[in-house]
Amino acid sequence: MLGNLSTERRNPLTEELDSLQTEEFCRVMNDEDHKVAEAVRQALPEIAKAIDAAAAALKIGGRLIYAGAGTSGRLGFIDAAECVPTFGVTPDVVVAVMAGGGNAFRSAVEGVEDSRELGVEDMKAVNLSNRDVVVGIAASGRTPYVIAALEYAAEVGAFPVAISCNKNSEMAKYAKVAIEVDAGPEVLSGSTRLKAGTAQKLILNMISTGAMVRIGKVYKNLMVEVAMTNEKLKDRGCRIVMVATGVEYEEARKYLDESGGSVKTAVVMILAGCSAAEALERLKNADGFVRNAI
Repeated sequence: MLGNLSTERRNPLTEELDSLQTEEFCRVMNDEDHKVAEAVRQALPEIAKAIDAAAAALKIGGRLIYAGAGTSGRLGFIDAAECVPTFGVTPDVVVAVMAGGGNAFRSAVEGVEDSRELGVEDMKAVNLSNRDVVVGIAASGRTPYVIAALEYAAEVGAFPVAISCNKNSEMAKYAKVAIEVDAGPEVLSGSTRLKAGTAQKLILNMISTGAMVRIGKVYKNLMVEVAMTNEKLKDRGCRIVMVATGVEYEEARKYLDESGGSVKTAVVMILAGCSAAEALERLKNADGFVRNAI
């Protein structure tokens, strides 16, 4: 029953929430938020398995696909969108779908999370294949839309992963990897956009970032495939080249120009002392890993 879930229980530490002074309210909420990271820590082995599965899929041209409803779906959309500028991937590499579609991102669309049919339809709409990883996200761990998406993923041979904020969730039965984080009841009873949402955000950050590291999108801790689509990002790209190689700003700009605006290529050119053409060949032979290319 929904009322038995950890995310739905009343928090005994916040029963007088409406009587607290503002600063005390902040302290209580911050105390509860501190519990989230530790709860996520308990699930690190499962998160690591999800990262490895996602990286393996991306290496063969598959995709990382998030499926959720409500807050969980919105968090998937945010993580997918941020992968494009951060790692220089196209929007079809990390994909998000949510019950109710784009309209549900901006405002609640009632009833759609209970539709198994929509879960299957949305998976078919993205042409799900056996090369993909599907990450179902639901705080309750019982959302029909998400369960149906995971079921369909298994049917077509994709790799299903479940993220929930309750132990022994229904979703876990339909996943090869089940990431279950229990950070306890919410400050505001049942409001899973709070601790549950924070836990999901942390996990999604790990999965997408870890997968991109595993496929060579990162050198040391630098975003060497950052998409330089505006002045801020162009400046960031230049500073990444400077940090990675030790050259000054103007020299970094020169190499970026010669590399066609590729931070990764510019770094290899400088550190390996080679031309842009040779840097590209080195990167190709190293499967895109800067460390191996130099």
